[in-house]
Amino acid sequence: MRVNDTAHSDNSAWNRQVYHRLKLALSLGLRRQIFLAVCDDLHLRNQVAARLHSTLAYPVGQVLYQPADGQESSTPAYPRLVTLRLNLNEPNPIEQINQWLNDYPPPVVGASKDTPGRPLPIPTFQIVGVEQLTKQSVASQRLFLHYLRLSEEYFSAQESSRFLESSVLLWVSRPWLSAIQQSAPQFWRWRTGVFVFAGEPTPTTQNTSHPERFPRSQSLNLGNLEQSMLDDLDIETEVRTTAETELEFKNELDFAAQTLANSTNLKDDSSASIPKELINKQKQPEIRSNQVEKSSLSAFSHVNQELIDLVLATMNTITHTQSEGEWQPQELLLEIEKLHSQKAAGEMLAAAYHQLGNIYRLHIEQGQSTLENLMVAILAYQEAITYDENLPQLPDTLNDLGTLYWMLYRTPPNIEQGKNYIEQGIEFYKLALKMISPETHLDTYARVQNNLGTAYGDLAKFASPGENWQQAVLAYSEALHYRTVESDPLKYAACQNNLGTAYWHLAQYNQPVVHLKKAIAAYQEALAHYSPQAEPLKYGMIQNNIGTAYWNLAQYEQPGENLQLAIDVYSEALKYRTPAHVPSACAATQNNLGTAYWHLANFAQTPKEARQNLLQLCIHAYEEAVALANSLGSSALSFDLFATYNNLGLAHYQLVTDNTFNGDKAVRSQHLEAALDNHLLALNGLSKQPEAYQTTFAYVVKTVRAFHNELGIQGQNLALSKVPGHLLAEILPKL
Repeated sequence: MRVNDTAHSDNSAWNRQVYHRLKLALSLGLRRQIFLAVCDDLHLRNQVAARLHSTLAYPVGQVLYQPADGQESSTPAYPRLVTLRLNLNEPNPIEQINQWLNDYPPPVVGASKDTPGRPLPIPTFQIVGVEQLTKQSVASQRLFLHYLRLSEEYFSAQESSRFLESSVLLWVSRPWLSAIQQSAPQFWRWRTGVFVFAGEPTPTTQNTSHPERFPRSQSLNLGNLEQSMLDDLDIETEVRTTAETELEFKNELDFAAQTLANSTNLKDDSSASIPKELINKQKQPEIRSNQVEKSSLSAFSHVNQELIDLVLATMNTITHTQSEGEWQPQELLLEIEKLHSQKAAGEMLAAAYHQLGNIYRLHIEQGQSTLENLMVAILAYQEAITYDENLPQLPDTLNDLGTLYWMLYRTPPNIEQGKNYIEQGIEFYKLALKMISPETHLDTYARVQNNLGTAYGDLAKFASPGENWQQAVLAYSEALHYRTVESDPLKYAACQNNLGTAYWHLAQYNQPVVHLKKAIAAYQEALAHYSPQAEPLKYGMIQNNIGTAYWNLAQYEQPGENLQLAIDVYSEALKYRTPAHVPSACAATQNNLGTAYWHLANFAQTPKEARQNLLQLCIHAYEEAVALANSLGSSALSFDLFATYNNLGLAHYQLVTDNTFNGDKAVRSQHLEAALDNHLLALNGLSKQPEAYQTTFAYVVKTVRAFHNELGIQGQNLALSKVPGHLLAEILPKL
């Protein structure tokens, strides 16, 4: 299109037309296109750029409905549009794009045994912040134009830069557009289109108090809890080592020994609270209408089409559970469209969008955290911010957006691809923290810091675990400066527990003794504020956490003392984690207790006369864990049942082969049969895990030999009669 300076009598109508043309151009997914967007009004520029980002970065349909044929054009976690703020110290947009692509290369999809897969398309890049060069030195301004002139080299030598596989949208003011035309003519000639928005120029001194919508070095879309609207992610953790479990109201930490022959590997299963109650209800504009039919929503021309489609998809579940007299989502959409048509003030539009987000947030808090509900809440809140960046409840809304993105990561099918969603959530939390201080927003500040710690803990699963757990420690510690015993003892205790868990994880990467001791101190501080009578499950859970930390510490110092402390604490935890009330948690702690007994039995300084008793206690604890596990099913467990089978088999084996054992042949046979039975159960479940299968197979062979050594040829025949026929040909040569 041709650039002109004609004043438009209806700027709003003009800008809507330009926006829709620009959005369409970017939506086509064409490669190697250069678009220039011209806007002198920075507030308007921020609105349009933010709306493009919220609409195009993660296409809603792509997030919600994964194609079955594997031909997806993106993943829920890899953006289609990336927003970058120009680096004013080195104003080279092409290099910034290349750096982003080096840091976040397109993931490969569709890989199988027969096909190598293919990388996803490179995103479109939206560059903002060029207008800020006006405040920089003349040398910096010339350097920017110099880099644009150098772009000719990139176009002529395409293999040197991947950015040409994408499209670029460069936001500039009119003076900078003129400068580019005159000083970077080759870049200007390569342009695909110019989109001019009408608006008054923003003074260079203005906007200094507004929060930046985009970080300086990377976009909000690289990611990819309370008075806020969503409650804290006050996690209460146990160390879990093998199987991930479904998100619970509180997250815990359990561990399971992989094999008793080797040290236990502990893995994280952080979870967090689903929001539970609406705390902040602000007054909303009086906008009501008659019941709206679905067909009436199809003719909207102002409201985001993705938002309309999502609301239509959720009308049945949301409408049927609305209380009488409350707003219906479709009513609000109709009124929002009406406000748009009447050119209502941004504050009115923002309030209406915010109310729509609140409706869906309430249902999410009540447990309806579907992908559709999460996406409506996200889009509605982002629209609210777009129309009023001075929204009264903005810090809380940013906090809620962080939580919603965190929940989006936790919602299938996004769990395996959620790194960018977590990063998006972290960006919102950080932005909220930039706008508040503990002096003016004490509760909100502590809440956001606590949530930030939880998000960093989840990010540690994907990248830089040591660094991210350190960030989690810093965030929880900062929250505890302001979340005191006096203000709210239970939230203080929950945050101390979170801090203990962060220290525990950090200990897996550096300074284990230092960090494990800090973890124990934090857990014990949390425990001091939980009553076993009032909060028995939480009390038992934190006791389990302390036991795990002592068990871990025993691997580094004072093993006898620390293992005994772990046993004592696990035993205390089992007074509250009972089979009747929390069978899965009880099974996990029994499994932990069995492992602690086994390690203490094998500690060199443990007296021989105590070893037999410890092994008997170990067997009893593992048998309790296995019995509960079999009654629950593997999906409800937080530990590896097949590892526990092996552990139980090894305990029976060691009890019999220990030179202090004095049982008769019948008792020996009983223990050896139990050992073989458990190893065979493990072997049967590990057929798809070659390494663990071979280890377990070796246990089977060793146990069969023990039958011969302890009970003679008759014992060996008994053992072989228990072995499945298809294994005999492989076992016999090894005897």
